[in-house]
Amino acid sequence: MSRGLCVFWVCLLSMLSAGVFGCRQTVRLAGSAVRQNPLRHIGPSGGWAFNGLDARVPPSYRPGSYASATPRVTFLGPSDLGPHSYRFDAAERSGIVYTCRAGHIDIAHVRKGIDWTGYLAAVMLEHLEAGRSTFQFKQIEPSLYHVHLTFPEDWADRDDGQRERIAREVACDLGAYLAWTGLTWHEILTWFGYRFKVWQSEFPSAFSWEDNYSNLLGTHIAVAALGDESRPFDEVVTDLLDGWLADLGAQPAEAAEEITEAMRDRWFSSQGLFTVIHERNFDVGFDDGHVTPRLAPAGAVCDDPEPWPLAIPILDRLVRHGFSVRVEIEPRVWEERRILAVVFGENDEAAGRLDPAVHFSALMDHIEQDAVARGIARADSEVAGK
Repeated sequence: MSRGLCVFWVCLLSMLSAGVFGCRQTVRLAGSAVRQNPLRHIGPSGGWAFNGLDARVPPSYRPGSYASATPRVTFLGPSDLGPHSYRFDAAERSGIVYTCRAGHIDIAHVRKGIDWTGYLAAVMLEHLEAGRSTFQFKQIEPSLYHVHLTFPEDWADRDDGQRERIAREVACDLGAYLAWTGLTWHEILTWFGYRFKVWQSEFPSAFSWEDNYSNLLGTHIAVAALGDESRPFDEVVTDLLDGWLADLGAQPAEAAEEITEAMRDRWFSSQGLFTVIHERNFDVGFDDGHVTPRLAPAGAVCDDPEPWPLAIPILDRLVRHGFSVRVEIEPRVWEERRILAVVFGENDEAAGRLDPAVHFSALMDHIEQDAVARGIARADSEVAGK
């Protein structure tokens, strides 16, 4: 395809998506299309790379979905997903899948967790190869992430093969950790009122009951895929996603919609053209290192299932290899003052950066208290009705 024709299609895509997603999303989609073209013509940016990933190509925008039986929500069965694609593939599908052991799964959120874990692992591997100890990155929000890495003292003395083997393990773990941190930060931002589209609030879906688990499932799948260098990343992810959904007890699309409809006026409701989300899940793993899913009553298709908790990313292998890391978030959003005030107090907002390992707990405590004040439901049991 000629460069002129490629630019024409990118511009056309931008104009069409402006009407659907809004201007800020359009910039992201068009930018992603331009950045992704090099993958088709040139190889990886460095000597160390993961099969099928390039540190120069960030993930594109993936809008999620309400897990509600309302218009414009697509329910999928386990055989309806199509192949995963880090780039655009018309055969790939996203929507809501219901599973016996993990409840509702938002496939767009799973794919987002997969893509960001893979991308950040590729970025991390490139920096490790170059011996760089600091770097920054962004996700779709304006917030800037600062990563400070300390290498083992004898790193330069190790042979190339040993450094690469260790670097791959460290990059996988850090990719998952940074992706999970960023996806959790997105939920925090939207609770405080951040809007990706200025005319549409994302507060109604902040910490909705399926989001955290879906994001985290994506990081687990990506780490496993990164460990299989025999095939490209997307191919391995496609098989792993299918396998996970089978293990979790994924149900046909019709059953998923019926189970969801039974939760109307309990977990969600409709008010005219709008969907109202009543049920949230604030579990991000700070208490026991796991995120536990919320299950809907589904006795007709799921025989008294047990929830399947997922472990949040940890950095044990990084520490074992002699590395240490510090991550800071520079919010850079209109809601910054209110967020920083929760952590540092009204008189110390000038701190400017957050340490997720230290400050996320305080923010989550504040959010849970705010949810109670707003009368938002948060059931004690993982299974509704128990």
